[in-house]
Amino acid sequence: MTGVDPLPWRVSGSGLRLAVRVTPKASRDGVDGVETLSDGRPVLRLRVRALPDKGAANVATVKLLAKQLGLARSAVTLESGATARLKILHLDADPQECAARLMELCGGE
Repeated sequence: MTGVDPLPWRVSGSGLRLAVRVTPKASRDGVDGVETLSDGRPVLRLRVRALPDKGAANVATVKLLAKQLGLARSAVTLESGATARLKILHLDADPQECAARLMELCGGE
């Protein structure tokens, strides 16, 4: 790759910044692993059952990630992308521990 980090997260301050692509109105909530977008950026693919209406999918996304990573919901915040499928989340947790949990969640890619 040409200078693009193959992982969708980066250390940022007291935690990690995580790029995600959310599919709302899915049949189940889940994490589908890392995907590379057409422009080469990696994102963590998520699906949530919630509708993309009045922030419901955003709330479901935060809840799903917090549960999967063993974090409090308040430790997962939406930085950008409130009305888009591509979102940037901040995970307020120890960066090394959080990155290790994300690697496990992604199947150790």
